[in-house]
Amino acid sequence: MEESSKIQQYHLHKEHPEKLQFDIYDLRSYLDKSGAHATKPHSHSFYQILWVFNKGGVHYIDFDEHTVGENTMFFIAKNQIHYFDDSAKHEGILIHFNEIFLLQSDVDIFLKYNVFNNKSKPLCCLDSESIEIANHYISMIKSELPNRKEFGHSNIIRNLLKSLLIVLERSQRVNSDSNFPLTNQYELQFLQFREHIEQYYNTGYTVSDYANLLHVSPKTLTTITKNVSGKSPSKLISERIILEAQRLLSFTSLKINEIGYQLGFEDASYFVKYFKRHLKKSPTDYRKMTSV
Repeated sequence: MEESSKIQQYHLHKEHPEKLQFDIYDLRSYLDKSGAHATKPHSHSFYQILWVFNKGGVHYIDFDEHTVGENTMFFIAKNQIHYFDDSAKHEGILIHFNEIFLLQSDVDIFLKYNVFNNKSKPLCCLDSESIEIANHYISMIKSELPNRKEFGHSNIIRNLLKSLLIVLERSQRVNSDSNFPLTNQYELQFLQFREHIEQYYNTGYTVSDYANLLHVSPKTLTTITKNVSGKSPSKLISERIILEAQRLLSFTSLKINEIGYQLGFEDASYFVKYFKRHLKKSPTDYRKMTSV
């Protein structure tokens, strides 16, 4: 696979914040138009729901390939690396939306942290009941899209999308062991911590820095993360740094010291030691292992 010095990232209406931060496409038409880009590793600054009607081929998300079955739905989180199988003739629907389109209150955070953050299984196969309900909501969204100048236009689409995501969340939970109910303040703060990590993982922020952002003590932050995920704050921070290092090693031609610098390491040798401590192999060995 051809590598470049950066992973291409695409945006939704970045230059036009006044536009509706939501789009829906026919998948076949989208791939016919954008296939040259879609079949190369890339990421988005927005969220993507990919519903493939017909089985065949695979879809690549980060370092895994997922077989596409009939009525498979993929949930691609922002900044996640993915790409399409260029030999597959997919039919389906593609939904894009920016975080700001949904994030109206803390409760809405869960919409992007369940189906969009199950790294072990970022997909589900819809049953007949879920297909019928999902089609119903998508049909209503499509019917509302032309009414751009009508009162409450964005609110209608936002509420329909939320309802669709709740239906998909229910479907995902049927065969998932990683349910994430928002039942207490710890869980809301944990999600906020995860969001801060996504924003600041390459800045060298410490646990104390993140605790300050949440207006809690480092000890309280540790209690929060252990209560919700069973992991320490430092473990969650390091996991995000290592994930990005793996992405840059696998999908770019950046030099090791350039990757370290991009991840906030001023000393390349320390980055090598840090990477090796977590993955038990050097960045160079990891790149050789994952190169195609």
